[in-house]
Amino acid sequence: MTPFLVMDVLERAHAMERQGIDVVHLEVGEPDFDIPGPVREAVAAALAEGHTHYTHSLGDFELREAIAEHYADRYGVSVDPERIVVSSGTSPAMMLVFSLLLEAGDEVIISDPGYACYPNFIRFAGGVPVPVPICEEDGFQLSAEMVARRITSRTRALVINSPSNPTGTVLSGERMEEIAQLGVRVISDEIYHGLVYVGRERSILEFTDDAIVLNGFSKLYAMTGLRLGYLIAPQKFIRPIQKMQQNLFICANSAVQRAGIAALRDAGEDVERMRRTYDERRRYMVRRLRKLGFGIAAEPTGAFYVFANARHISADSYSLAFEILERARVGVAPGIDFGAEGEGYLRFSYANSIERIAEGLDRIEEYLVDRERR
Repeated sequence: MTPFLVMDVLERAHAMERQGIDVVHLEVGEPDFDIPGPVREAVAAALAEGHTHYTHSLGDFELREAIAEHYADRYGVSVDPERIVVSSGTSPAMMLVFSLLLEAGDEVIISDPGYACYPNFIRFAGGVPVPVPICEEDGFQLSAEMVARRITSRTRALVINSPSNPTGTVLSGERMEEIAQLGVRVISDEIYHGLVYVGRERSILEFTDDAIVLNGFSKLYAMTGLRLGYLIAPQKFIRPIQKMQQNLFICANSAVQRAGIAALRDAGEDVERMRRTYDERRRYMVRRLRKLGFGIAAEPTGAFYVFANARHISADSYSLAFEILERARVGVAPGIDFGAEGEGYLRFSYANSIERIAEGLDRIEEYLVDRERR
């Protein structure tokens, strides 16, 4: 299992901070907002009301109903609550899905660059990740044609992530529909849904019922530490997943599940406020990075990342990220963390205040001027 390199950067940054060094964090994809008021109130009420015991292994039924309502309202799709499994974050849901689908040597197609942990989840379940190179000239858009060339008799699934980490790409509905028609089971990671600034995101369930959705509350609702996620799967998969859930995790946190209901039904105003703020930061960061000479051919329109081409500075993104950390005191994520095609890029997160983003980019500007002199 390979390390999650952005965590290496973060941990070195924390070590510097313990020495009294101020570091601007543009490396980690974690919302800087507090949880919405209705969520905080729901957690407190749940504890006061005694929601501290096991729930159903598939999750609190009212929460599953709320998730089904959310998908009906937002995407116009009908999801039976019995097809939903609530988990302690989206990562355990991912583990359950790959454990369900894969035997040793089975293949899963993923985009490159893509989320750094996908290959490790696949390998942990005995599978083989099959990367599909995507490029900024094509807007980091995965296409059905690219995927079709990599389908073999061992292909069991294709993972899509829209909006994407690290690129901020939002897949078009046309491309998603073409991908859904390939005959390969699609696992759609929809964790950044709701964080879109141009156009709108589409759920894979709009195009096929025979897909698996991964989603959760960490990003859109700023609930990272509360660890609440879920999956939606075809009915035939639910009982096998449930048996794994019962053995491995039992159930998600009962009080936090009550908070999930409040997030879906009562936190709309908070979510929209956060989305508008992210958009302001996104536009500012893209403008500043371009002025600093970073290449951004495909402007991100979702999530909270800018994947910037830094090959004119260095082809070694890992070394460059640590050089920026040590000399500019700014944390950024090395592109190589997200696949071979990410080498030479840096991922900048705008999940920080615009004042801190400005400070971080000012420091990088000074660093680049000094580097040029040297």
